[in-house]
Amino acid sequence: MTMTLGQLAVRHGCELRGDPDAIVDRVATLADAGPGSIGFLANPAYRSQLAATRATAVILRAADLGDCPVAALLAKDPYAVYARVAADLHPAPPPRPGIHRAAVLGAAVEVPGSCEIGPGAVLGDGVSLGERVCIGANAVIGEAVVIGADTRIAAGVVIYGGVRLGSRCVIHSGAVIGADGFGFARDRDGSQIKVPQIGGVVIGDDVEIGACTTVDRGAIGDTVIGDGVKLDNQIQVGHNTRIGAHTVIAGQSGISGSTTIGARCTIGGKVGIAGHIRIADDVVIGGGTSVPGSINVPGVYAGGGTPADTLQRWRRNMVRFGQLDEMARRLLAIEKRIRQDSE
Repeated sequence: MTMTLGQLAVRHGCELRGDPDAIVDRVATLADAGPGSIGFLANPAYRSQLAATRATAVILRAADLGDCPVAALLAKDPYAVYARVAADLHPAPPPRPGIHRAAVLGAAVEVPGSCEIGPGAVLGDGVSLGERVCIGANAVIGEAVVIGADTRIAAGVVIYGGVRLGSRCVIHSGAVIGADGFGFARDRDGSQIKVPQIGGVVIGDDVEIGACTTVDRGAIGDTVIGDGVKLDNQIQVGHNTRIGAHTVIAGQSGISGSTTIGARCTIGGKVGIAGHIRIADDVVIGGGTSVPGSINVPGVYAGGGTPADTLQRWRRNMVRFGQLDEMARRLLAIEKRIRQDSE
């Protein structure tokens, strides 16, 4: 895909400083860019690379224009504009309509002619696909699954029966959606009785789910992933979890069952979230943080892990950790009083 700088400026609401007829056909880093490419500067750490860039143009803030030796697209949020420009110049390949001869389709399957069904894919009875859906090789789509238009299911994805996906979703290889939640009742003899998981999974529009991430079906009601949610690789989403619209969660995080996470949250990698709690809208949680209880106030929260210890001592230390701020204030007051008495 090729576009002129003038087209990009109009399309993305940028102010152009340079030749509107200059053509770009790819994105690149400032250091690696060459003629025909467009770079961006969003992180000040890379400002030193700007003066020597060989890009045709750079997306940046007006404050950085003085150091830019090439054409520039001025934007308040260069990274967001870069993301859109990258999508313009490097669009996903369109579906190649057709059903591969090695695919297996059940009864009463609805597959529009615009869809692509790859080799070895299996679609169970009653599956319904929207227009231009792509199902990758060896993906397994269970009975009565509904998938919205323009959604892309990569090779090797497994979607259990009864799951509903919205439009324009991307599900990466190895993801499993709709497996049983971890529900067991302890019997008197110590054995575990499986609790049937009879709910489903409902996923909104424009959701992306990373490789080898798992989203469990609900025990009774549904597990719900809101519009625009982005889940990184290797995340566990427990049964009956609800994730609000446009929340982003980084890799290796674990969310226990029946947790409600608000909209527009940002959750770092390796975050552990206890079950049956609520997290408010617009919460940011730093990587490695343990969240044992509800967070009811928007803001930034962090708490890196501590080394393993005996449970009793760990509990005592956690109580004391919560008292540190008050203890420090008391210590400062004592020191101040001692200084005053000695003068």
